[in-house]
Order: sequence, then structure tokens, then C-alpha cells
Amino acid sequence: MRVITFEEPGQVSVSLEPPAELVPGSVRVRTMYSGVSAGTELTAYRGTNPYLNRRWDVERRLFLDGRTHAYPLTGWGYQEVGEVVEAAPDVAEPAVGSVVWGIWGHRAEAVVPAARLAGHVLPPGATPLHAVFARVGAIALNAVHAADIHLGDQVAVFGQGVIGLLATRLAVLSGARVVAADAIPARLELARQFGAAETFDVNAGSVAEFIRKRIEGADTAIELSGSHLGLQEAIRTVRRGGRVVAAGFYQGDGLGLRLGEEFHHNQVQLISSQIGGVASWLSHRWDVERLQRTFMEVVHRGELDVSGLVTHLVPVDEAPAAFDLIDKHQSEVLQLVFTFEESQ
Repeated sequence: MRVITFEEPGQVSVSLEPPAELVPGSVRVRTMYSGVSAGTELTAYRGTNPYLNRRWDVERRLFLDGRTHAYPLTGWGYQEVGEVVEAAPDVAEPAVGSVVWGIWGHRAEAVVPAARLAGHVLPPGATPLHAVFARVGAIALNAVHAADIHLGDQVAVFGQGVIGLLATRLAVLSGARVVAADAIPARLELARQFGAAETFDVNAGSVAEFIRKRIEGADTAIELSGSHLGLQEAIRTVRRGGRVVAAGFYQGDGLGLRLGEEFHHNQVQLISSQIGGVASWLSHRWDVERLQRTFMEVVHRGELDVSGLVTHLVPVDEAPAAFDLIDKHQSEVLQLVFTFEESQ
């Protein structure tokens, strides 16, 4: 069965692995689609992911000297969709023939515990490709929850990649008036289609100055570009006592982040949002599983149309060229998805 491996920074291979044994309580899923995260996976491709250079101590929740993962990295993936083709005798659900979504990596087939797929079966008539957005949709919803949006809030969303666009739409559905910021005109057009009241090309100047010409400042900013300069501008954009949700995956030192200026003088709240958990004040009611299911329900109800977000459907055997494209021409790719039909 085909599987994608990061051999070392900048080097990807597609190799074969034997089918896993079907064990009690599990199902065999044959992959239809596997979505790529242009953020997290690109850090693995480039070798900048902190897990490759530091050791994450789970108990103390600290990064320490050492490393958590090492090359080769096999089967990394962000969101998969597939058909259940076999079930252990003790498994009734999901049934053979069901189309399910989950996380099992960029591989043509996987044996997955049935319990992990509870609530992950696509309803009749649903489009399987749409389910590659369950994970990234949960990230966007998590950021919107962390923003604590109220009806009528003025919200700025920095970065209109896939997660930023989803956050824009979810913020609008939550009652916000959204200003969407990005450097790519095509993405700003999509943001308008997703309900942004205004868009701003960051190449044209300062988002903070643009917003403050009309209002005191945004109530909240959600930063999803992953750029320290974007985070700095988000801090400048919110009003005194406003909140900035830092949901991008920031790499390296924080060059350009000036915490002695607006952050200090405007008493800005800086909140981290990461898909490993939900906002602390919601943890008694929400978890990551509920975020994913809720997002998919929004998609199934037709309140959020993800059909135009997939820009590249790529056979898995072309993975090396696909990651090279994302790395060197990221602005040309919105959502890249691997297909596995020809690799069985």
C-alpha cells in the first residue's frame, strides 16, 4: 500500500508498506482523499517543526533539549476520508461500505479503531471530498470560540488561507462584522464570498490604520497567517483591552513582534489557540471531537460551502512535486488533496 514519507528536509518519497492486521475493535479503511496542511506539514517538510529539534515533555508541558521525532517521518497527514472495506467480527459500526473521515495519515489504507470513527460517518448525499476539511474546520472554529465573539463585534481575520477563510465564515455566522486581511487578491475575493464585510490587501498599507479611520479599533483579531509581522499588526488593530487570538503556527524567533508598543499601552489580551485543546473556559463543555463534528454539521447544512477551496487534486504518486509546489509557490495553492484511486 502506498504511503508518503518525509525522508529528510525537502525530500519526499512514496513507498510501499504491508497492510496492517485487522485486530478486534477495528475496521480497515481504504483512503479516498487525504488533505495536506500547508502549515504543520510544511514545517515537517522544511525541518522547522519544533518536534524535530526539541523534546516535548508531556507531563511538564515543556520543550527541552533533544528531539521528539526524527526523520524519516512516515504517514504524516492531516485529514483523511475513506471507505470502510472490512470490519472485525466484534464491530457493528461503522458498517462496511460507510464513508468515514478521520486521521490516519497519507497512506492508501489503514486499520483504525472503530471507536475513533464514531460520529464520523458521512450522511447520505454528502460529498466525500468535503470531509477533508473536518480538522482544519475545527481549528478555525476553535479560534473563533477563543475570540469569544458577540453579535455585532468588529473582528479582523489575518490570513485568508483555508483556515482563515473558514474562520471568516464562522465568525460571520457567529454575528461578527469581519474585515479579512491577506496579500493575495484571489483569497480576498473568496473572503467576500464567505461574508467578510470588508477586505484589505496588506500590501497596500496598515490594517490597523485602515480600521481605525472609522472605528476605535477591532474588538478582536484572529491571526492565522503564522507570521510574526501579522501578529504584530493584529495587536495594533484591536482597541484598548481588545483580544488577539494567535492561532497561526509561528516559526523561529519573533522578529518584528514589538511587545513594548501597542500591546503594552493598549493592554491587549493575547490568547493562544491550538487544536490540541479548547479554550480553558469552554473545556467543561467542548472538546476537539465536538469541534470537528460541529464543523461538519455546519457544512452538511449548507451554511459553509467548502466546494471551491480545493485547488489541487493530486495522485499520491506525485507527492514529491506536490510538496515542492506548496513550499516554493504557496500562494498558488489553497487546499491540496491527495487521491489514492490508482494506487490500490
